[in-house]
Amino acid sequence: MEVAYGLVSYTLAKLFLLSRLSKKDNAQRSKKMEDKALEVYDVIRTIRDPEKPNTLEDLEVVSESCVEVQEIGAEEYLIVIKFTPTVPHCSLATLIGLCLQVKLQRCLPYKHKLEIYISEGTHSTEEDINKQINDKERVAAAMENPNLREIVEQCVIEPDD
Repeated sequence: MEVAYGLVSYTLAKLFLLSRLSKKDNAQRSKKMEDKALEVYDVIRTIRDPEKPNTLEDLEVVSESCVEVQEIGAEEYLIVIKFTPTVPHCSLATLIGLCLQVKLQRCLPYKHKLEIYISEGTHSTEEDINKQINDKERVAAAMENPNLREIVEQCVIEPDD
């Protein structure tokens, strides 16, 4: 009987220890994802609006809370961005999504998958635009257009600090 109590006590102690280690690992993983999200935000916040001299951060098109990062493999991440156009009928929402795609593809040093969406309910044609900005072939075709490419380059160029 004493041996049984000893085994139960030992097993419970191990389970408790593993539970604490698991919580610590989850906290570390969560902190790592928050840090990655801030890194992504630092890349996109300086993108300029195609029509105005302001950045997307200035216009509150993007914010820290609009970026979510999830680990999907060893040093591979899913980045989900939900941006908010300034008006529900913004004609440049697709161009803003394109700028987000281009800048992140160029600037992020690790392997990632991007999903960029318009925040739900903030644009009159959000479904169509979401399909366009997440279609690699359409993004590549858009960047082949010299006029469009020039506009994107002006929007994503790093500001002189």
